[in-house]
Amino acid sequence: MTDSPEHTSRSGFVTFVGRPNVGKSTLMNALVGEKVAITSEKPQTTRRAIRGILNRPGGQLIVVDTPGIHRPRTLLGQRLNDLVESVLGDVDVIAFCVPAQEKVGPGDRRIAESLDGYPRAKKVAIVTKTDASSHEQIMERLLEVDALREDWAAVIPLSSITGERLDVLTDELLALMPEGPALYPDGVVTDESTEDRVAEIIREAALEGVRDELPHSIAVTISDIAPREDNPELTDVWADLVVERDSQKAIIIGRKGTRLKEVGSRARAQLEPLLGTRVFLSLHVRVAKEWQRDPKQLRRLGF
Repeated sequence: MTDSPEHTSRSGFVTFVGRPNVGKSTLMNALVGEKVAITSEKPQTTRRAIRGILNRPGGQLIVVDTPGIHRPRTLLGQRLNDLVESVLGDVDVIAFCVPAQEKVGPGDRRIAESLDGYPRAKKVAIVTKTDASSHEQIMERLLEVDALREDWAAVIPLSSITGERLDVLTDELLALMPEGPALYPDGVVTDESTEDRVAEIIREAALEGVRDELPHSIAVTISDIAPREDNPELTDVWADLVVERDSQKAIIIGRKGTRLKEVGSRARAQLEPLLGTRVFLSLHVRVAKEWQRDPKQLRRLGF
């Protein structure tokens, strides 16, 4: 005897694609209900395929957050694009994102066309950032996006900030997933290691307020995370902020170390809830010349 449709469990993978900075990481965090991916107004913030896990009575969605697709200028940029390619080949649903307040442009058209290369995945279009857009802009964007492909399974406007229509997206995505059991245990929100999440939180804190040329040049490595021996209520975190040039090191540290102190306190505010204790954060800034273009350095930094 088969299960009735309402008891059918579905699970599978969805990834959001789009130009850099269309709100993919914010959307993933909103769906999962917890901060899994860092966000920044700087494009190309995401550098890895990060999985966020969403459990619903009808099944499990695994959201894979990827870097924005862009024309690469460095070896790092090329590797980020290659990462997106490999993820797209493996997921069940590809959700293409366009912000409501920006007209559909050549970059969007190129990405929408490139989805032909992934015939296995179902395609959904999402118009993001509706909270920051007029009704006219949203309607205009929906028409433009709808015209990009003929095989959209759904076209959904939503806001990650207000949560408007997130449930519509969740239901739609689950319905498109293959039947099958959950792939992760209940209660798990990400498969990211604690160390990776700590590094990303520190990088997000370092990205805030920096000049345009710096974001891509910042990487973070963790030397150690350990509870303080004489005080288990305190966790020591030792981390390196890696930049490409001495001039960038000076920017990150700031006058008399003020900027680095700000980075530390911003990061600590997010690390303490994650680690569940107070945190002593030791930040060191070091230079790895032109690391974005050097295969050996990229390997060392985990790319």
